Parts: sequence; structure tokens; C-alpha cells
Amino acid sequence: MKTVLLVASGDLRQSANEVCWPAQHAMEQSLARAVTKLGCKLVRAHPYKPDLQHGFIASQKEGMEVFSRIDPEAPLIVAEAVWQYSHHVLPGLISHRGPILTVANWSGQWPGLVGMLNLNGSLTKAGVRYSTLWSEDFTDAFFLGGLERWLRTGTCRHRLTHVHPFSAARVPKEAQAVARPIAEDLRRNKSIMGVFDEGCMGMFNAIIPDRLLFSTGVYKERLSQSALYYATTFVPDDDALAVYEWLQAKGLKFHFGRDEATELTENQVLAQCRLYVAALRLADDFGCEAIGIQYQQGLKDLLPASDLAEGLLNNASRPPVKNAAGQVIRRGAPLTHFNEADECAGLDGIFTSRVHRALRQPVENTLHDLRWGDWDRSGSTKDYVWVLLISGAAPAAHHIGGYRGSESYRQPPMYFRLGGGTLCGVAHPGEIVWSRIYVEDDRLKLDLGRGRVARLPKAETERRWKATCAEWPIMHAVTYGVSRDQMMARHKANHVHVAYANSAAEADLAAYAKAALANELGLEVNFCGTKADGAAF
Repeated sequence: MKTVLLVASGDLRQSANEVCWPAQHAMEQSLARAVTKLGCKLVRAHPYKPDLQHGFIASQKEGMEVFSRIDPEAPLIVAEAVWQYSHHVLPGLISHRGPILTVANWSGQWPGLVGMLNLNGSLTKAGVRYSTLWSEDFTDAFFLGGLERWLRTGTCRHRLTHVHPFSAARVPKEAQAVARPIAEDLRRNKSIMGVFDEGCMGMFNAIIPDRLLFSTGVYKERLSQSALYYATTFVPDDDALAVYEWLQAKGLKFHFGRDEATELTENQVLAQCRLYVAALRLADDFGCEAIGIQYQQGLKDLLPASDLAEGLLNNASRPPVKNAAGQVIRRGAPLTHFNEADECAGLDGIFTSRVHRALRQPVENTLHDLRWGDWDRSGSTKDYVWVLLISGAAPAAHHIGGYRGSESYRQPPMYFRLGGGTLCGVAHPGEIVWSRIYVEDDRLKLDLGRGRVARLPKAETERRWKATCAEWPIMHAVTYGVSRDQMMARHKANHVHVAYANSAAEADLAAYAKAALANELGLEVNFCGTKADGAAF
């Protein structure tokens, strides 16, 4: 019987690994049964740790130790039912010579799909060959067929007929006319992307090598989260209170309690308001067009979560903040923020903001986790509906009712010990452009497509929230001409970028214009799927 090894990368946070282990264990049991059914044997390459109550690889050091004991020629499955830190296993996978298969359970719970997509994007950037599969229960024909091919041949490929090169598209002259002056301005005047510490949560795929970024006219200002924390401590109480009162006047509902360890408190929110003010002032000092706060492993033991501040930054209507000269910073405009310091999303945000401003389309844009998806159980739409979710950084302009329709809940203690409020809401119906910039073959590439945000009944929305994370903002997304399995097979990141347009035709034009801009700046561009009417790009 052929032996297949299994490794499982986990979180760096013990609390997350301990809570999430039962789901991982159940997934591994189902996967082992599938491998056995096909005449092979699945063996864990590292043990369960009774003292820590989980069996995850929980650091890069531990990952290197595990891989030092693995036969480099052995077939290897990386099984993920949780969010994981890719750098825990990336060094070992880079040097591994045997066939590699990444596998996730089709669940929004912790979530393994997001972790696997990040690992896939990181492996792609690193030039590592791998195959990938996903399943709800590991008994379906799609999964078993793919697993059988991988066990037999060492590879499992998926059809990508929905992907079309930019060169084959008929780009409207109006889109080219918008793209060219933006490209010229970026080349001549350039732009600064402020990064508050790189490498958030092991996301190797989220770091753009500087020499690839230079050709776009965008340059990094490497900022320290220590400086952000220091600046936050010096924000006057009156400035923080003004931000808080502005949000209350706009109707944002805060769900307060008294227990700092488990509930949202006013003190946590005021600390987030200070962070918002400090981030704006630092960005203004350094001339940043966009900023990305890493937060997760940097400020988590010093401040409440940054997500509320990030959502405010991404909104055109937001609390005004003055700089040292007494001028309001970027009055009436967002300061594009890329969550978790994902530089690929940061570059996309700069492109999107400039294109949409030139086209007079909504400028608010954000990344989301490509968290999970399911058919609409209410029957209100026949389309497959994705759950896009991020930890609170979505702009209120994307929500039904704006600020008044948004709510702020305490971040889950498992991830955010010091709490902090989210900017939670349901994304309003409308036409969207979705996209992802990534690194492959030592080149910057852009995949983008069209879609819409569906309006689902309240009960269906609640079902989806309960299956994921009810404290975080949700978007019910339908991708035109891209199926569930096509998206999973192609997408090179845990994150997907989204922006609204005022109509289907205007969204098509915005997609063309962003694609043309990226092409002008040297990115390899591909359209994915179709327009709303089913026509090709």
C-alpha cells in the first residue's frame, strides 16, 4: 500500500490552534478514509501534541524540524481546515521533491479554504509545483476523481477555460483613454504605498518584490507598527472623542458590554479612534496614497484591533482629521487601506481608486477573504453565491444603509485578546468588479472579472454568518461566468479585491480601464468569466 504523508500548518496563536483543532481532526479522518478507499495509506508526518491540545505545525522553526525528518521524495498532502500561516511549511515545501497536494474542507467555519488559498498563492510565487483539491465531505466524485489522478500520476489539473488573456479582448477606446494618463502620471509623479511591517501572518504571497513594483510607479514606504503605536498614544482624548461622536451621529450602532475580556467597551472603541487619527497623520506625513497595517502579530498585545479604523479609512465619508498644519487630510476621499498589509491588494487599491475617480464611479474599494460559498437555500436566486468576508475593514458605503445600517461588535477573543469593534454590515446589491494582483513566474499579474452583489433574505444571511463569523461584514457575491471550482482552481490568494460601479455597463468599462492601466504598467492581465450578459470581454 502506497504511503502518503500529511502535514497540517496552523496559526501562530495557541488559542486559535486549540479551539480549531477538532475541526481539523475531523477533516483529517475523512481525508484518510478517502485515501484508503483508493488503495493508499495516509500517515501524519508530525504528532498530536497533548500538552498543547492540537496537532498543528505552529511556527516556522517547528515546520523546518518536521520537514527535516520527511522523505523529500514522498507524496505529501497539506491538509487545511483552518486559517494557517504559510511560512510554517513554505521552507519545507520549497525543497520537497515529491508530489504536493493542498487540500481544504469546503467550510466557512475557521476557515481552511482561506488558509489553503493563501498557501497556494505563496507556492505559486515561490515557483513550487503543486496540485489542489477541496471537498465538503471527501466522498464526492469531483474530489475522489482528482485525488485518484494525483495518487496515480502526481498531478491533478483543472480546466481553466474561463480565463482569457487581455490581448484577446476588445478594449473600448474610452477605457484606454482613461488608463493612459493615469499610467503616465504614475510613471512621472509616482506614488507611495505605506506598509506598517511586511509579512503579516506568514502571507508570503502578499509581499511584492520591490523591483517588480518599481515599474508601476509605486514605491514602498516601510513604516513600523511601533511608530504607529507610539503615535496612537499621543493622540489627544478630544480628537479620539470627536471621531467617536461623529460615528454615533452617523448612526453606527455599537454593541457594548462591561467585560473587557469578552465584550466590546467604549474604551476599546476610543483606542481604535486614536489609531485612526494616528494612521491618517502618519500617512500624511509620509505622503502615502495607500497604507496597510499588519496588526495581527504586531499590535495585538498593545492595542484593540485596527479593523474599525481600516474600514473608516476606506470610506469617502469619514471623520475629518487635521494634520499639523491644520488642514483636513484627504477631505471627502478615502485613504485606501489594504487589510493585513497585503501589498497586492494595496497596489490594486491604488489602481482602482484612480480609475474609478476618473470614471466618476464609487471610489470605495476593499479586499475580502474569499471565505466560502453555497447555493442560496432560500431560493431567491439560482446563482451560486460566494461569502466574501473580512475582519471588519469594509467601508460603510458598501453596506445597506451606510453607517446607519452598520454595527460594531467585539472582535473574537480567540484572535483579538484586547478586543476592538468591527465595522459590520451586509453589502448592498449592485454591480462589482473583482480582481487580484499576484506574483507568478517572477512577474506581476492581474486577474479580474465581473459580478454582482445579491440581496438575500435575512434568514439566509444569518445562516451564512453563523457558518462563518457573524461579527464581520459580509458580501453575497455572484461571479459572472466563473463557477465555484473554476474560481478555486485559478485564484492565487486568500483575498479578493472588490469595488462597485453604478451600472452593469459602467462596471464593464471600469474593468476594461483597470485592465488597460495594469497592462500599460507591465502587468500580465487576464479576464476571468464574462460580462453580466454572458458576453466575453
